[in-house]
Amino acid sequence: MGEPEHTDVVVIGMGPGGESAAGALAEAGLHVTAVEERLVGGECPYFGCVPSKMMVRAANLIAETRRVPGMAGTSAVTPDWSPVALRIREEATDYWNDKVAADRFEDKGGHLVRGHATITGPFTVRVAVADGDRSFQARRGIVINSGTAPAIPPIPGLAGTPFWTNREIVQAEQVPESMIVLGGGAIGCELAQVFARFGTEVTVVEALPRLLSFEEPEAGDLIERVFTREGIKVCTSAPAERVGYRDGCFSVHLGGAVVTASHLLVATGRRTDLAGLGVAAIGLEPASGVIATDGRMRAGDGVWAIGDVTGKGAFTHVSMYQAGIAVRDILGQDGPAADYRAVPRVTFTDPEVGSVGLTSSSAASAGLRVRTGLVQVPYSARGWIHKAGNDGFIKVVEDADRSVLVGATSAGPWGGEVLSALQVAIQGEVPVATLRNMAYAYPTFYRAIEDALAGLS
Repeated sequence: MGEPEHTDVVVIGMGPGGESAAGALAEAGLHVTAVEERLVGGECPYFGCVPSKMMVRAANLIAETRRVPGMAGTSAVTPDWSPVALRIREEATDYWNDKVAADRFEDKGGHLVRGHATITGPFTVRVAVADGDRSFQARRGIVINSGTAPAIPPIPGLAGTPFWTNREIVQAEQVPESMIVLGGGAIGCELAQVFARFGTEVTVVEALPRLLSFEEPEAGDLIERVFTREGIKVCTSAPAERVGYRDGCFSVHLGGAVVTASHLLVATGRRTDLAGLGVAAIGLEPASGVIATDGRMRAGDGVWAIGDVTGKGAFTHVSMYQAGIAVRDILGQDGPAADYRAVPRVTFTDPEVGSVGLTSSSAASAGLRVRTGLVQVPYSARGWIHKAGNDGFIKVVEDADRSVLVGATSAGPWGGEVLSALQVAIQGEVPVATLRNMAYAYPTFYRAIEDALAGLS
């Protein structure tokens, strides 16, 4: 392996946050060595955010077309939608190309190494490359942005079968006849609805009592009602006990029931591999699954961690946010510390479910005196005008002692966009009295926030 190569900073993982941090540090004049084992850009542009939302967009157009009859006196006939090939991955690659992204980083003065990184000690990283190992000694430190991979549950019979994860499903070239989705979280729900609208017979299996179990209970109940109406079968409180695969057919055993389909999507969460990364060599605990950081994203002397591994939400926007903080700290610049009070999250189903801050139950568990207000979107003026596809609600969570919002959910058409006003209110700790004494544009979806505030009790 030879003598270590010297660099200022080693960035492990070129997902969105790592790429942003590495590029900014290189532009600032540091010698930056970035290590990426797979694709520059990470999960988001190739398998996650971009291709899945392209699928969502296509599926929603199909749904909107089917809603035309009866709107404003129309009697249009819904066309027969029978898509036979999915080209989403190819289009996503056109949007974000690995070689182009790599060249862009190197044009900024960065140095990209393709291979698997292992931390071997303070300020030291070994990279397994195609023709052997290379060792790097960082003068300033290491930025860890190693991300996550699909978590595969240890269900008897699952291993060795040709199941899909979110990575395989976006590369599909044929719409399956039928599909079981294991997991009723954001990824499972989004892709279940997409493929159902493409013509697949879909069954969603969730071990917990509700879909979207980390959100307000009204959100999971809403999505289950919509799914049922659209012909998606939902099995909640149904842990998978065994999986079978024979003659091109999957079977999932749920206690006394068995569901079958030609394809199986496993969407049961994400996992880190801190042991494989070698974090024990710098005094971090690999078994914890997350790397604890301070407000400057420091995990130790000369170690910064950003993105999924910090446990602050497996979201591109969190990784990018943390990258900016880490860059400032490495460069010795002042700036605010990390603040997670108003981290937004959006499930891009139809209706969209946007959430920010605490749920009512998590706020109560934190010891707050909670008041909530809830309004149904169909009963708002814009919801009534929208008619077909107007399912949704707005729920606000107030810390009654301080009279400020600490959480909110906006479910409905463009729920993630409506959420922005609520995020600003929570981040800025805007008094509820001030929010009530505002003019909300009529007739908009966000105007229902006013009614939700009026209903705080």
